Amino acid sequence: MHALYENVQAVDEVMLGQVRNAFSAMRPSGQHAERARVTGFCFFNNVAIGARHAQAAHGVERVATLDWDAHHGNGTQDIFWSDPSVLYCSTHEMPLFPGTGAASERGEYDTIVNVPLSAHDDGAVFREVLRVAVLSRIEAFGPDLILISAGFDAHWRDPLANLDLTEANFGWATRSLVDVADRGCGGRIVSLLEGGYDLIGRPNR
Repeated sequence: MHALYENVQAVDEVMLGQVRNAFSAMRPSGQHAERARVTGFCFFNNVAIGARHAQAAHGVERVATLDWDAHHGNGTQDIFWSDPSVLYCSTHEMPLFPGTGAASERGEYDTIVNVPLSAHDDGAVFREVLRVAVLSRIEAFGPDLILISAGFDAHWRDPLANLDLTEANFGWATRSLVDVADRGCGGRIVSLLEGGYDLIGRPNR
């Protein structure tokens, strides 16, 4: 339960103006936890809990989420599929577990934005798809709060995926979201740790 508390505390501190933004290095990750099913190492969907807490406790009307984990957040998509108040955007490798996340999966209210990547896509591809397909959608949505599913298994060293991102790419994405948040929602961002499994690095790089 400590992870859930940390998640809620981060949202509270950002929404109350105690901090401008927050990063929570919680475990376990949560993006695969669906409404009624536990999958992919995930028991509780941390981003969904954060979004619902922001709405219930702080009167937030619209929440935007960006999930750049190498694995698609099937659980987050499932939870918000029929919710027009939450925008879920995801970049992820396909094909890869859990097998969801096609661009055609758009949600009941067109608030699901899936941008599949291919194995060995690098930072240039990642930055381009964020610029073209994601950042403008988040800004147009007009969120009161932005949540990041910050999965780092898209890093080139990670053994459970095949994307070729670097620390600089994640930094660029975070700064880009900060710019969007600064323009539209008072800089309010909460970033929650998702996947990332590198211990010794890929031997072929």
